Amino acid sequence: MSENTRARTRTTEETNEESSEQTACPECGGTLLMDDEHGETVCDDCGLVVEEGEIDRGPEWRAFDASEKDEKSRVGAPTTNMMHDKGLSTNIDWRDKDAYGNSLGSRQRQKMQRLRKWNERFRTRDSKERNLKQALGEIDRMASALGLPENVRETASVIYRRALDEDLLPGRSIEGVSTASVYAAARQAGVPRSLDEITDVSRVEKSEIARTYRYVVRELGLEVQPADPESYVPRFASSLELSDEAEHRARQLLQNAKEQGVHSGKSPVGLAAAAVYAAALLTNEKTTQAAVSEVADISEVTIRNRYHELLEAEQDLPMA
Repeated sequence: MSENTRARTRTTEETNEESSEQTACPECGGTLLMDDEHGETVCDDCGLVVEEGEIDRGPEWRAFDASEKDEKSRVGAPTTNMMHDKGLSTNIDWRDKDAYGNSLGSRQRQKMQRLRKWNERFRTRDSKERNLKQALGEIDRMASALGLPENVRETASVIYRRALDEDLLPGRSIEGVSTASVYAAARQAGVPRSLDEITDVSRVEKSEIARTYRYVVRELGLEVQPADPESYVPRFASSLELSDEAEHRARQLLQNAKEQGVHSGKSPVGLAAAAVYAAALLTNEKTTQAAVSEVADISEVTIRNRYHELLEAEQDLPMA
């Protein structure tokens, strides 16, 4: 037997001895078990704690069956529909600084500029991806301007993706379909914005938004309930700095109007604005029709008309 062969044999024997020592109890030679819950290595026979304070390298989530475990298992950041590539590509920061915040030299800046250029080219490989990238940027911009939560942006992105997949865009602008998606998503999520508010942040006309919205909802079969006037009340009351009592009174006025059927065929924004104005007067809080008109983006004439209708509906209710 050669010297090299004997050396390899000794190394193998030493490795086997070490592994056997690690799996056997140093006191009784029993089997060692890993207790993941307490982070300890314990002897199964005598109960000796061999190691403690071990690092838990498992996932932070819990799963109660195999399918749930497979569903929750992940590597890297979660995907999102709010980015055209679902967040799976690399992002290169626009600032020419290294990890320590120091400015890059001229050669490094040129290199990073070339990398950014090629990264953008690879991220949008065809016209469909460029279309999607522009549209999702518009959706994010409008949702931010309207103060919509992240779940609404996600829903709007999904609606636009469906419209793109089903070829609903030919003959319509990217901005128009993007705006319609935001409008539909906000109504589906129960945080609606009026058509005038949507128009203020959009780059297309109000008539085109309404037309595209009806087309997208019809073609995609979206279930969009009529906007509830009560869903506008908290935002209007907060903007006017009214009390909780006034907000509750406004809700009561709208509920009474529904019982009397006054809300049918009326603009939900106008009804909500009138209810907030009436509630402020009924609770002795100072506000004006002009202030409510500015917050709700609706005319003072509409507020006056709906205001009288709401009060008449409450007077017509039968006494309990």
